[in-house]
Amino acid sequence: MAIGARGRATGWCVTSWALFATSGPLAAAVMAAGWSAAAVTSVRIASAAVLLLPVVAAFRPRALRCRRRDLWLLLGYGVLGVAGVQLLFFVAVQRVPVGVAMVLVGLAPLLVAVWVQVVRRTRVPVQVWLGLGSAVAGLTLVARIRQGTELDLLGVAAGLCSAVCSAGYFLLGERAASRYDPLGLTAIGLTVGAAVTWVLTPPLALPLRSLKAPAAVGGVRIPVWSVLLVLVVAGTVLPYVAGLRALRELPAAFAAVLAVVEPLVAAGLAWLLLGQSLGPDQLFGAILMLAGVLLVQLIQPDAQVGDPVRR
Repeated sequence: MAIGARGRATGWCVTSWALFATSGPLAAAVMAAGWSAAAVTSVRIASAAVLLLPVVAAFRPRALRCRRRDLWLLLGYGVLGVAGVQLLFFVAVQRVPVGVAMVLVGLAPLLVAVWVQVVRRTRVPVQVWLGLGSAVAGLTLVARIRQGTELDLLGVAAGLCSAVCSAGYFLLGERAASRYDPLGLTAIGLTVGAAVTWVLTPPLALPLRSLKAPAAVGGVRIPVWSVLLVLVVAGTVLPYVAGLRALRELPAAFAAVLAVVEPLVAAGLAWLLLGQSLGPDQLFGAILMLAGVLLVQLIQPDAQVGDPVRR
């Protein structure tokens, strides 16, 4: 892959994870207004599907056409990469400390690298392993994992399953993005994800009467519906489209390392919006995470993990 194309794909990937990071504070504001995590997830995914699907159908209908042989690939992407990641992460957050849940989900890049190395039998460069190790170590410091914390087994299991689903997002998204338009693939994935979440949280169970209730974001109180709208557009539709655009050019193991941008941006937003400053250990952890990303970026184009399959 040419350096210019690689740079553009890296930019798309960083943009994707930076946008995903906004979903945490926005969802937290809605939940503080009385919504459950499952309800926020259901409305987020379903609203994104309702918003994007008609637009793609009207202006780019060919993007929604899919081959019958790819049905399981698309279903898997929607179930794992859209619904599974978000629902299981929220289950983990409800039962274990947020920092522990972040570290568990942050194991996804390691799972991707192991899959590529063992199942695909594609050599993963040493720099990728070192970068992943540095990123996970840094994430542990940023999340402030404390020894002696009693952990709920179901919460830990949910966090690990969320990591597996996140790995599926990269691996299935990489393959699907090489065959389909990112807009169409995002619309299909969100539609599948919406069907899954609506089975678990039916529309009648949603607290829709509180859409006009105030939610606090950065010291400003605005209606819940407006926070959800920003969450749907900026925290869901745009990052999924940008992420799939990146996976058309970046190998999954390479793109997964850049996922550390999300907790870094989330920490920055917590500082700006919530006044939560980072301690010295967290700052050192952030440096380790950035060092891991930089180490992977220094890999020469011809030494990258195998390029996505193209047909």
